Amino acid sequence: MSGLYAGVELGGTKCVAILAGGPDEILAREIVPTTAPDETLCKLADILSAWRSTHEPQALGIASFGPLELDRRSRDYGRIAATPKPGWRGAPVKERLERAAGVPAAFDTDVNGAALAEVRWGSGQGFGDFAYVTVGTGIGVGLIVNGKPTRGFAHCELGHIRVPRLAGDEFAGSCPFHGDCVEGLAAGPSLKARAGTHDLPSDHAAWESVAWALAQLCHAIVCAAAPRAIAIGGGVVSGQPHLLMRVQRMLVDSLNGYMRLPEGQYVRPPALGDDAGPLGAIALAMSAGGADK
Repeated sequence: MSGLYAGVELGGTKCVAILAGGPDEILAREIVPTTAPDETLCKLADILSAWRSTHEPQALGIASFGPLELDRRSRDYGRIAATPKPGWRGAPVKERLERAAGVPAAFDTDVNGAALAEVRWGSGQGFGDFAYVTVGTGIGVGLIVNGKPTRGFAHCELGHIRVPRLAGDEFAGSCPFHGDCVEGLAAGPSLKARAGTHDLPSDHAAWESVAWALAQLCHAIVCAAAPRAIAIGGGVVSGQPHLLMRVQRMLVDSLNGYMRLPEGQYVRPPALGDDAGPLGAIALAMSAGGADK
């Protein structure tokens, strides 16, 4: 192998530790339930310590649910920020896992990691400007501009923008922070609140509202950053193949000729599927370990 890297994807219900050199060079993968921070981070640290002694990975990538503190000038850098997940606010994720791995660590959001993985190996190959949207229990956006995730005082949180409502949609929204932001209108909890279940037939009326909200999100992404493509994945979308074409059609209608999208399927599925998240951690590790230099 040209290089071996360790990665950790921290999710809301489970964490995936992975040891790999890329999608075709996965040596190990272990799953840890996401419980209390100390318990979860301790189990992940034990895995990384074991890999450190046997395989000597070059770097560690950590792709985590958020929000995260990514400002290196902040005393809370490397920690979980204002998450609604009980007990996790302020958890020192980067410090604990980097110490266990014994190598430099890159720390970013799970969606930014997935976006970088799709650019390196998947549906965004060859693009320096790309967006990855995940629609599950929440909605996250990994926005890559000039080859790097956008960064200001915080990371991108486009899933929480407020968008024009579909005419006649009076659902209050399910986001505990913003009510009817995109996440509050189109994520898994909103579907369950609207229809009582996530498992809806493709002709159910709720999909029109979901597609509309996602199309308005894509409208904002296109106008703000004009990525070469937008990949949309996650549990809500993956079982509904009709949804992406519906979103693209609504996006074109919403832009109304002002901006012309590149030819082909602009709103597309992620090529890496469920591996986008874990491989996102490996893509981050590669940047920390100098593979991109």
